Amino acid sequence: MSQWYLDSGYSKHMTGDKSKFVSITFKHEGHVTYGDNNKGRILGKGSIGDKSVLLIHDVLYVEGLKHNLLSISQLCDKGSQVIFKTNSCEIYLPNSKEVMLIGKRINNVYLLDITSTCSIGCLLSKHDESWLWHRRIVHIHMNHLNKLISKDLVIGLPKLKFEKDHICEACQRGKQVKNSFKIKNVVSSLKPLELLHMDLFGPSRTMSLGDNYYALVIVDDFSKYTWTFFLESKSDAFSAFKKLARRL
Repeated sequence: MSQWYLDSGYSKHMTGDKSKFVSITFKHEGHVTYGDNNKGRILGKGSIGDKSVLLIHDVLYVEGLKHNLLSISQLCDKGSQVIFKTNSCEIYLPNSKEVMLIGKRINNVYLLDITSTCSIGCLLSKHDESWLWHRRIVHIHMNHLNKLISKDLVIGLPKLKFEKDHICEACQRGKQVKNSFKIKNVVSSLKPLELLHMDLFGPSRTMSLGDNYYALVIVDDFSKYTWTFFLESKSDAFSAFKKLARRL
């Protein structure tokens, strides 16, 4: 159920599907009254759409509601303009002449698919288009995008000025560093060789005396005794460990 009905009879955006929200605050805020005088309990309010492209805010999460409803009056209150045509309708960005969404007339009702990349991604502003190309070219840095344009290295890349005016959420998550573990005052193991810590690394900048660039370090958790094996390649790590296991 990804389609949304454009409805002039409702004063608020609303849905009964919690999965439609990209962010939501759960809070009992009374009820909404339907056309047949039945009521639906409001369980929260949030935003729908795509964080990096388009968000529609102040959408009610209503218990038991079977359809997704977009209120025309609420869109207009936010500054958007809604124009209905014979087979489609257009919703413009707030206080702008740029089209934000396009709906289709199906069985005498107007429907929108907010998850459709055609209805959103192809109708972006120039600002959003720069971030769209950032995502298309594997989240490349904006400075590198400007270099690609200056040297005309990518066919079809528009002549835009790419600026990093906000943080890309995907880039931020990909570069996050996990917090280190807290220092323990007790030893986890009860006897030598019960627990081994291993670290395989390389290639290092400095070559070993045996002309190797890789190393396998094994530390005994109980005694802290350490073995270091210099390797010609990473694929030799298992053989080195088997030799140590036989010795032990």
